[in-house]
Amino acid sequence: MPERLKELRSRLDEINARLLELLEDRAELVKEVALVKEQAQLPTLDSRREEEMLAALLGRSRGRLTDVQIRAIFRHVFSIARDLIDEARLSRLGVHASNRSGPTVVEVGRVRIGGGLPPVLLAGPCSLESRAQAETLLDYFTSRLPSERFLFRCGLDKPRTSPYSFQGLGREGLEIISRLKKKYDFAVVSEVTASRHIEEFAGVVDMWQVGARNMSNFELLRDLGRAGTPVLLKRGYAATIEELLYAAEYIYASGNKNVVLCERGIRTFEPWTRFTLDISAVPIIKNISHLPIIVDVSHSTGRKDVAGSIAAAALAAGADGVMVEVHPDPEKALSDANQQLSLAEFALFLEKAFPGSRKE
Repeated sequence: MPERLKELRSRLDEINARLLELLEDRAELVKEVALVKEQAQLPTLDSRREEEMLAALLGRSRGRLTDVQIRAIFRHVFSIARDLIDEARLSRLGVHASNRSGPTVVEVGRVRIGGGLPPVLLAGPCSLESRAQAETLLDYFTSRLPSERFLFRCGLDKPRTSPYSFQGLGREGLEIISRLKKKYDFAVVSEVTASRHIEEFAGVVDMWQVGARNMSNFELLRDLGRAGTPVLLKRGYAATIEELLYAAEYIYASGNKNVVLCERGIRTFEPWTRFTLDISAVPIIKNISHLPIIVDVSHSTGRKDVAGSIAAAALAAGADGVMVEVHPDPEKALSDANQQLSLAEFALFLEKAFPGSRKE
Protein backbone atom coordinates (compact mmCIF):
# COMPACT_ATOMS: atom_id res chain seq x y z
CA MET A 1 0.00 0.00 0.00
CA PRO A 2 1.40 3.46 -0.87
CA GLU A 3 2.69 5.41 2.12
CA ARG A 4 0.63 8.44 1.09
CA LEU A 5 -2.56 6.36 1.21
CA LYS A 6 -1.66 5.04 4.67
CA GLU A 7 -1.06 8.59 5.84
CA LEU A 8 -4.36 9.86 4.49
CA ARG A 9 -6.29 6.95 5.99
CA SER A 10 -4.63 7.55 9.33
CA ARG A 11 -5.73 11.19 9.24
CA LEU A 12 -9.27 10.10 8.32
CA ASP A 13 -9.32 7.72 11.28
CA GLU A 14 -8.24 10.54 13.59
CA ILE A 15 -10.95 12.85 12.24
CA ASN A 16 -13.55 10.07 12.56
CA ALA A 17 -12.57 9.56 16.19
CA ARG A 18 -12.82 13.31 16.86
CA LEU A 19 -16.20 13.45 15.11
CA LEU A 20 -17.50 10.56 17.19
CA GLU A 21 -16.32 12.21 20.40
CA LEU A 22 -17.95 15.50 19.41
CA LEU A 23 -21.21 13.79 18.41
CA GLU A 24 -21.32 11.94 21.73
CA ASP A 25 -20.75 15.22 23.58
CA ARG A 26 -23.52 16.78 21.51
CA ALA A 27 -25.86 13.89 22.37
CA GLU A 28 -25.34 14.49 26.09
CA LEU A 29 -25.99 18.21 25.68
CA VAL A 30 -29.18 17.48 23.71
CA LYS A 31 -30.46 15.31 26.57
CA GLU A 32 -29.66 18.03 29.12
CA VAL A 33 -31.41 20.66 27.02
CA ALA A 34 -34.47 18.39 26.74
CA LEU A 35 -34.56 17.95 30.54
CA VAL A 36 -34.32 21.71 31.17
CA LYS A 37 -37.09 22.34 28.63
CA GLU A 38 -39.30 19.71 30.20
CA GLN A 39 -38.83 21.19 33.66
CA ALA A 40 -39.63 24.64 32.27
CA GLN A 41 -42.64 23.20 30.39
CA LEU A 42 -41.27 24.38 27.06
CA PRO A 43 -41.79 22.55 23.75
CA THR A 44 -39.14 19.88 23.30
CA LEU A 45 -38.79 20.32 19.55
CA ASP A 46 -37.89 23.73 18.14
CA SER A 47 -37.72 23.89 14.34
CA ARG A 48 -36.83 27.60 14.43
CA ARG A 49 -33.75 26.83 16.57
CA GLU A 50 -32.71 24.14 14.06
CA GLU A 51 -32.94 26.66 11.21
CA GLU A 52 -30.89 29.16 13.20
CA MET A 53 -28.18 26.55 13.79
CA LEU A 54 -28.15 25.64 10.10
CA ALA A 55 -27.86 29.28 9.08
CA ALA A 56 -24.92 29.77 11.44
CA LEU A 57 -23.20 26.68 10.07
CA LEU A 58 -23.69 27.79 6.47
CA GLY A 59 -22.21 31.15 7.39
CA ARG A 60 -19.07 29.46 8.74
CA SER A 61 -18.62 27.16 5.76
CA ARG A 62 -15.24 27.29 4.02
CA GLY A 63 -16.83 26.19 0.77
CA ARG A 64 -15.51 22.63 0.80
CA LEU A 65 -19.07 21.33 1.15
CA THR A 66 -22.05 22.71 -0.71
CA ASP A 67 -24.95 24.23 1.20
CA VAL A 68 -27.07 21.22 0.17
CA GLN A 69 -24.50 18.79 1.61
CA ILE A 70 -24.22 20.72 4.87
CA ARG A 71 -27.99 20.80 5.24
CA ALA A 72 -28.24 17.06 4.52
CA ILE A 73 -25.58 16.19 7.10
CA PHE A 74 -27.03 18.30 9.89
CA ARG A 75 -30.64 17.44 9.11
CA HIS A 76 -29.60 13.86 9.85
CA VAL A 77 -27.80 14.95 13.03
CA PHE A 78 -30.94 16.81 14.14
CA SER A 79 -33.17 13.81 13.42
CA ILE A 80 -30.95 11.61 15.60
CA ALA A 81 -31.12 14.28 18.29
CA ARG A 82 -34.92 14.09 18.21
CA ASP A 83 -34.70 10.32 18.69
CA LEU A 84 -32.37 10.87 21.65
CA ILE A 85 -34.81 13.34 23.19
CA ASP A 86 -37.68 10.86 22.90
CA GLU A 87 -35.53 8.09 24.34
CA ALA A 88 -34.36 10.24 27.25
CA ARG A 89 -37.92 11.35 28.04
CA LEU A 90 -39.35 7.84 27.95
CA SER A 91 -36.47 6.29 29.91
CA ARG A 92 -37.54 8.26 32.98
CA LEU A 93 -40.90 6.45 33.04
CA GLY A 94 -41.35 3.61 35.49
CA VAL A 95 -42.86 1.51 32.70
CA HIS A 96 -39.68 1.84 30.59
CA ALA A 97 -37.65 -1.34 30.14
CA SER A 98 -34.50 0.30 31.55
CA ASN A 99 -36.14 0.72 34.95
CA ARG A 100 -36.67 -2.97 35.67
CA SER A 101 -34.27 -5.89 35.51
CA GLY A 102 -36.70 -8.10 33.59
CA PRO A 103 -40.21 -8.25 32.14
CA THR A 104 -43.20 -7.76 34.42
CA VAL A 105 -45.45 -10.76 35.07
CA VAL A 106 -48.99 -9.77 36.03
CA GLU A 107 -51.01 -12.26 38.07
CA VAL A 108 -54.80 -12.34 37.70
CA GLY A 109 -56.06 -15.11 39.94
CA ARG A 110 -54.05 -18.13 38.85
CA VAL A 111 -53.42 -16.63 35.39
CA ARG A 112 -49.93 -15.18 34.86
CA ILE A 113 -49.37 -12.80 31.94
CA GLY A 114 -46.01 -11.82 30.47
CA GLY A 115 -42.40 -12.73 31.07
CA GLY A 116 -42.23 -15.20 28.22
CA LEU A 117 -44.90 -17.45 29.74
CA PRO A 118 -47.36 -19.22 27.39
CA PRO A 119 -49.82 -16.71 25.91
CA VAL A 120 -53.17 -16.21 27.61
CA LEU A 121 -56.61 -16.09 26.03
CA LEU A 122 -59.21 -13.52 27.08
CA ALA A 123 -62.51 -14.71 25.65
CA GLY A 124 -66.16 -13.95 26.21
CA PRO A 125 -69.04 -11.76 25.09
CA CYS A 126 -68.81 -8.09 24.29
CA SER A 127 -71.54 -7.53 26.88
CA LEU A 128 -72.95 -9.81 29.53
CA GLU A 129 -76.60 -10.21 28.57
CA SER A 130 -77.96 -12.95 30.86
CA ARG A 131 -76.97 -15.74 33.20
CA ALA A 132 -77.88 -18.31 30.56
CA GLN A 133 -75.53 -16.68 28.08
CA ALA A 134 -72.67 -16.65 30.57
CA GLU A 135 -73.27 -20.25 31.66
CA THR A 136 -73.27 -21.53 28.08
CA LEU A 137 -69.92 -19.87 27.45
CA LEU A 138 -68.36 -20.86 30.77
CA ASP A 139 -69.46 -24.49 30.33
CA TYR A 140 -67.61 -24.46 27.03
CA PHE A 141 -64.53 -22.50 28.09
CA THR A 142 -63.84 -24.20 31.42
CA SER A 143 -64.20 -27.69 29.92
CA ARG A 144 -61.76 -26.99 27.08
CA LEU A 145 -59.27 -24.31 28.14
CA PRO A 146 -56.55 -24.54 30.82
CA SER A 147 -57.67 -22.36 33.73
CA GLU A 148 -54.16 -20.92 34.14
CA ARG A 149 -54.29 -19.48 30.60
CA PHE A 150 -57.91 -18.30 30.37
CA LEU A 151 -59.67 -15.12 31.48
CA PHE A 152 -63.39 -14.54 30.99
CA ARG A 153 -63.93 -11.14 29.38
CA CYS A 154 -67.36 -9.57 29.58
CA GLY A 155 -68.76 -6.06 29.66
CA LEU A 156 -70.87 -5.16 32.67
CA ASP A 157 -71.09 -1.43 32.03
CA LYS A 158 -70.38 -0.64 28.38
CA PRO A 159 -69.67 2.84 26.98
CA ARG A 160 -71.33 2.99 23.58
CA THR A 161 -71.19 5.55 20.79
CA SER A 162 -74.98 5.93 20.89
CA PRO A 163 -76.64 6.63 24.25
CA TYR A 164 -79.55 4.46 23.07
CA SER A 165 -77.45 1.33 22.51
CA PHE A 166 -77.34 -1.50 25.06
CA GLN A 167 -75.06 -0.35 27.86
CA GLY A 168 -74.71 -3.62 29.81
CA LEU A 169 -76.43 -5.08 32.88
CA GLY A 170 -74.40 -3.14 35.43
CA ARG A 171 -75.03 -4.29 39.00
CA GLU A 172 -77.32 -7.11 37.85
CA GLY A 173 -74.47 -8.45 35.73
CA LEU A 174 -72.10 -8.17 38.67
CA GLU A 175 -74.43 -10.33 40.75
CA ILE A 176 -74.60 -12.92 37.95
CA ILE A 177 -70.80 -13.12 37.76
CA SER A 178 -70.54 -13.33 41.54
CA ARG A 179 -72.88 -16.34 41.61
CA LEU A 180 -71.19 -18.05 38.67
CA LYS A 181 -67.79 -17.75 40.32
CA LYS A 182 -69.06 -20.17 42.96
CA LYS A 183 -69.83 -22.71 40.25
CA TYR A 184 -66.92 -22.31 37.82
CA ASP A 185 -63.17 -21.83 38.20
CA PHE A 186 -62.43 -18.59 36.34
CA ALA A 187 -61.14 -15.06 36.67
CA VAL A 188 -62.96 -12.18 34.99
CA VAL A 189 -61.84 -9.01 33.24
CA SER A 190 -64.41 -6.27 32.73
CA GLU A 191 -64.40 -2.64 31.73
CA VAL A 192 -64.47 0.15 34.28
CA THR A 193 -65.78 3.45 32.97
CA ALA A 194 -65.92 5.51 36.17
CA SER A 195 -64.05 5.60 39.47
CA ARG A 196 -67.21 4.58 41.36
CA HIS A 197 -67.02 1.15 39.69
CA ILE A 198 -63.76 0.40 41.49
CA GLU A 199 -65.55 0.13 44.83
CA GLU A 200 -68.81 -1.24 43.42
CA PHE A 201 -67.21 -4.11 41.50
CA ALA A 202 -64.39 -4.87 43.97
CA GLY A 203 -64.08 -8.51 44.99
CA VAL A 204 -65.82 -9.80 41.87
CA VAL A 205 -63.91 -8.37 38.92
CA ASP A 206 -60.32 -9.67 38.93
CA MET A 207 -58.93 -7.30 36.31
CA TRP A 208 -60.11 -3.85 35.32
CA GLN A 209 -60.21 -3.03 31.62
CA VAL A 210 -59.74 0.58 30.58
CA GLY A 211 -61.33 1.00 27.18
CA ALA A 212 -59.99 3.02 24.27
CA ARG A 213 -62.30 5.93 25.10
CA ASN A 214 -60.92 6.17 28.63
CA MET A 215 -57.20 5.76 27.92
CA SER A 216 -56.82 9.51 28.52
CA ASN A 217 -59.15 9.68 31.52
CA PHE A 218 -56.26 10.50 33.83
CA GLU A 219 -58.26 10.77 37.04
CA LEU A 220 -59.64 7.27 36.45
CA LEU A 221 -56.13 6.00 35.73
CA ARG A 222 -54.82 7.50 38.97
CA ASP A 223 -57.67 5.93 40.94
CA LEU A 224 -56.94 2.54 39.37
CA GLY A 225 -53.31 3.02 40.31
CA ARG A 226 -54.27 3.48 43.94
CA ALA A 227 -56.66 0.50 43.88
CA GLY A 228 -54.03 -2.15 43.17
CA THR A 229 -56.22 -4.55 41.15
CA PRO A 230 -54.58 -5.58 37.83
CA VAL A 231 -55.44 -3.28 34.92
CA LEU A 232 -55.76 -4.01 31.20
CA LEU A 233 -55.12 -0.69 29.47
CA LYS A 234 -56.33 -0.40 25.88
CA ARG A 235 -54.69 1.93 23.40
CA GLY A 236 -56.94 4.74 22.21
CA TYR A 237 -57.88 4.50 18.56
CA ALA A 238 -56.16 7.83 17.84
CA ALA A 239 -53.30 7.43 20.33
CA THR A 240 -49.61 6.98 19.61
CA ILE A 241 -47.53 4.28 21.29
CA GLU A 242 -45.87 6.99 23.37
CA GLU A 243 -49.24 8.26 24.58
CA LEU A 244 -50.21 4.71 25.57
CA LEU A 245 -47.04 4.39 27.64
CA TYR A 246 -47.67 7.72 29.34
CA ALA A 247 -51.23 6.59 30.17
CA ALA A 248 -49.79 3.41 31.69
CA GLU A 249 -47.41 5.57 33.72
CA TYR A 250 -50.38 7.28 35.40
CA ILE A 251 -51.40 3.90 36.81
CA TYR A 252 -47.85 2.71 37.50
CA ALA A 253 -46.71 5.90 39.21
CA SER A 254 -49.81 5.88 41.43
CA GLY A 255 -48.69 2.57 42.94
CA ASN A 256 -50.20 -0.18 40.78
CA LYS A 257 -47.49 -2.16 38.99
CA ASN A 258 -49.93 -4.77 37.64
CA VAL A 259 -50.57 -3.26 34.22
CA VAL A 260 -51.10 -5.09 30.93
CA LEU A 261 -51.21 -3.09 27.70
CA CYS A 262 -53.61 -3.87 24.87
CA GLU A 263 -53.26 -3.04 21.19
CA ARG A 264 -56.80 -2.82 19.80
CA GLY A 265 -56.38 -1.08 16.48
CA ILE A 266 -56.12 2.55 15.42
CA ARG A 267 -58.27 4.66 13.13
CA THR A 268 -56.99 5.02 9.56
CA PHE A 269 -58.47 5.49 6.09
CA GLU A 270 -58.87 1.72 5.55
CA PRO A 271 -62.60 0.84 5.25
CA TRP A 272 -62.34 -2.96 5.02
CA THR A 273 -61.68 -3.35 8.74
CA ARG A 274 -63.30 -1.68 11.73
CA PHE A 275 -59.91 -0.27 12.74
CA THR A 276 -56.37 -0.98 11.55
CA LEU A 277 -54.39 -3.33 13.76
CA ASP A 278 -50.95 -1.84 14.43
CA ILE A 279 -49.12 -5.14 14.75
CA SER A 280 -45.79 -3.29 14.87
CA ALA A 281 -46.81 -1.89 18.26
CA VAL A 282 -46.25 -5.31 19.83
CA PRO A 283 -42.49 -5.69 19.20
CA ILE A 284 -41.92 -1.95 19.61
CA ILE A 285 -43.51 -1.96 23.06
CA LYS A 286 -41.62 -5.14 23.93
CA ASN A 287 -38.40 -3.23 23.20
CA ILE A 288 -39.40 -0.10 25.11
CA SER A 289 -41.39 -1.37 28.09
CA HIS A 290 -41.26 -4.25 30.56
CA LEU A 291 -45.07 -4.45 30.70
CA PRO A 292 -46.94 -7.33 29.03
CA ILE A 293 -48.99 -6.59 25.92
CA ILE A 294 -51.95 -8.43 24.41
CA VAL A 295 -53.88 -7.88 21.17
CA ASP A 296 -57.65 -7.47 20.80
CA VAL A 297 -58.42 -9.26 17.54
CA SER A 298 -62.13 -8.45 17.59
CA HIS A 299 -62.19 -4.66 17.93
CA SER A 300 -59.11 -4.17 15.79
CA THR A 301 -60.64 -5.62 12.62
CA GLY A 302 -64.32 -6.21 13.41
CA ARG A 303 -64.08 -9.29 11.17
CA LYS A 304 -64.63 -12.89 12.18
CA ASP A 305 -63.16 -14.40 9.02
CA VAL A 306 -59.62 -13.25 9.82
CA ALA A 307 -59.68 -13.46 13.64
CA GLY A 308 -57.62 -16.65 13.81
CA SER A 309 -55.00 -15.39 11.37
CA ILE A 310 -54.75 -12.05 13.17
CA ALA A 311 -54.34 -13.81 16.53
CA ALA A 312 -51.61 -16.05 15.10
CA ALA A 313 -49.83 -12.98 13.70
CA ALA A 314 -50.07 -11.20 17.06
CA LEU A 315 -48.57 -14.15 18.90
CA ALA A 316 -45.84 -14.49 16.28
CA ALA A 317 -45.02 -10.80 16.85
CA GLY A 318 -44.50 -11.53 20.55
CA ALA A 319 -47.88 -10.72 22.15
CA ASP A 320 -48.44 -12.17 25.62
CA GLY A 321 -52.02 -13.06 24.74
CA VAL A 322 -55.05 -12.23 22.66
CA MET A 323 -58.57 -11.07 23.38
CA VAL A 324 -61.52 -12.30 21.32
CA GLU A 325 -65.27 -11.87 21.58
CA VAL A 326 -67.44 -15.00 21.66
CA HIS A 327 -71.23 -15.30 21.89
CA PRO A 328 -73.49 -18.40 21.95
CA ASP A 329 -75.72 -16.84 19.28
CA PRO A 330 -73.94 -13.87 17.66
CA GLU A 331 -76.91 -12.96 15.44
CA LYS A 332 -78.91 -12.15 18.57
CA ALA A 333 -76.11 -10.28 20.36
CA LEU A 334 -77.12 -6.93 21.83
CA SER A 335 -73.79 -5.33 20.90
CA ASP A 336 -71.09 -5.85 18.25
CA ALA A 337 -72.94 -8.79 16.71
CA ASN A 338 -70.85 -8.83 13.52
CA GLN A 339 -67.52 -9.43 15.22
CA GLN A 340 -68.45 -11.99 17.88
CA LEU A 341 -67.56 -15.62 17.17
CA SER A 342 -70.02 -18.46 17.60
CA LEU A 343 -68.79 -21.48 19.58
CA ALA A 344 -68.17 -23.37 16.34
CA GLU A 345 -66.19 -20.42 14.95
CA PHE A 346 -64.29 -20.18 18.22
CA ALA A 347 -63.25 -23.83 17.92
CA LEU A 348 -61.75 -23.08 14.50
CA PHE A 349 -60.13 -19.95 15.94
CA LEU A 350 -58.40 -22.06 18.60
CA GLU A 351 -57.07 -24.50 16.01
CA LYS A 352 -55.53 -21.65 14.04
CA ALA A 353 -54.19 -19.46 16.84
CA PHE A 354 -53.76 -21.78 19.82
CA PRO A 355 -53.04 -25.29 18.52
CA GLY A 356 -52.80 -27.73 21.40
CA SER A 357 -54.59 -25.37 23.80
CA ARG A 358 -57.25 -27.87 24.85
CA LYS A 359 -57.11 -29.45 28.28
CA GLU A 360 -55.36 -32.82 28.30
